[in-house]
Amino acid sequence: MTGKTIAPDDRARLDQIFMQVILDVQAQVQQTTPPQTGNLAAMFHKETVGDALQGCAMLIAGWNQGRIDEAGATRTTKALRALNLPELAARIQKLEQIDEG
Repeated sequence: MTGKTIAPDDRARLDQIFMQVILDVQAQVQQTTPPQTGNLAAMFHKETVGDALQGCAMLIAGWNQGRIDEAGATRTTKALRALNLPELAARIQKLEQIDEG
């Protein structure tokens, strides 16, 4: 398990912001639709949505342990880019600096 450690005071102070980003990402991901019709497109879309949601779960689990989960952030970011949601991918990447500002 790798990732940036978040101090307990920072975690308590930033918890609402972190969860707001994660919940927004989850909601927007679940509203996406496959870019094309057909079973294959639907299958790949479902898998990509699943990757994004699993990445969010990894981020939440890491956060609860006092860190930003690097693998979760990478998984979520890749899936968001595949779903053509680059602005959400950027928000996930910024979580690594959540305690720096």
